Amino acid sequence: MPSFFNLSFQNASSPLMEELIFFHDHTLMILILITMIVFYNIVSITLTPDLNKFMSESQTLEMFWTITPTFILIMIGGPSIRLLYMLDEVYTPMISIKVMGHQWYWSYEYSDFNNIEFDSFLVPFNSNQTNNYSSLRLLDVDNRLIIPFNTQIRTLVSATDVLHSWTIPSLGVKTDAIPGRLNQLNFLVNRPGLFFGQCSEICGANHSFMPITLESVNSYTFINWVNNFIN
Repeated sequence: MPSFFNLSFQNASSPLMEELIFFHDHTLMILILITMIVFYNIVSITLTPDLNKFMSESQTLEMFWTITPTFILIMIGGPSIRLLYMLDEVYTPMISIKVMGHQWYWSYEYSDFNNIEFDSFLVPFNSNQTNNYSSLRLLDVDNRLIIPFNTQIRTLVSATDVLHSWTIPSLGVKTDAIPGRLNQLNFLVNRPGLFFGQCSEICGANHSFMPITLESVNSYTFINWVNNFIN
């Protein structure tokens, strides 16, 4: 859930986002350690200006600053490559959803069911109406994307007019919606709830007014929703 003044990641709601946050923390700890070492050396040299004043070369020092960065890059590159493969891993999907970007709304089509397709528009927010306190400004929509949790989902993302980008930060998913091209996303939501996103590619005057709202429910509720939609 996005919150005001939040400078960090949203709470992870998918295994992929958990891995992304772990990699971020792993890399950040390495950067903090490097920063502390550099700061300590700067302070030491400043306070003792005559330290190693006449040293012209040092094979040991050259070996150290060559080997150490190599190990640091391996420590960062190993998890990074693993994560890249995870991002592109294609699992057998239980549900396939076609996502189309328009100026300025999204449309969804459930490929596994007949006649389940709808458009999703921004819900106008009026601060003078008390019944709007349950919705988030510029984030809630009239028709939410409903999926079951703990289920592999595949989305096929494209656009009808200009470039868009379908993004849900708490799930760690983001892909461009390009006219004439299908981009594939695979993800799994590991808990029920509401997850919000927005178009992340500038697409015109109302770019800020085409949010994404995904609702994760249990399988029984999802089947009931499908039956009610079809009937």
